[in-house]
Amino acid sequence: MYFVGAVNRPGWEEPWKIGEFYGSSYFADPRGQILAQGKRVEDDIVLADLDLDKIREVRNTWQFYRDRRPETYKAITAP
Repeated sequence: MYFVGAVNRPGWEEPWKIGEFYGSSYFADPRGQILAQGKRVEDDIVLADLDLDKIREVRNTWQFYRDRRPETYKAITAP
């Protein structure tokens, strides 16, 4: 229903060299398709062209927002 830009750093936690990070930052479209993905083991810049019209297309097809009932959320969102 929206684009996702997932960010993750590559490499190892310094100075201990424990806990390898996954890298592979990416952009996904509203259908979950990966549009661009970064490298796993080194710094990288990830760029993607986002077709914002795809948001409306997916929302009109899947219609999750159409069927939501925000008035029923009060009990679970109250402090």
